[in-house]
Amino acid sequence: MAVDFENLVKQIVSPLVTTPDDVHVKTLSDEDGLVHIQLLVSENDLGRVIGKGGKIASAIRTIMYAGASKEGKKIHLDIDSY
Repeated sequence: MAVDFENLVKQIVSPLVTTPDDVHVKTLSDEDGLVHIQLLVSENDLGRVIGKGGKIASAIRTIMYAGASKEGKKIHLDIDSY
């Protein structure tokens, strides 16, 4: 069963932000066992997603790594604002 990384990131991040409609997740590439995902949130919510000292971002990445390793892939998650 393949993991839908875009949906997983959106489900994790949406409850954390004040404007969940502004959460956009895109898979930039999925080749050679490396999945590159981009997460865009509004500028006001960027701090909420990253967290103090990057702890929330680290936790999100850990969950993503677990799902990717189950499929034998590596994952790279970019978090940015627009």
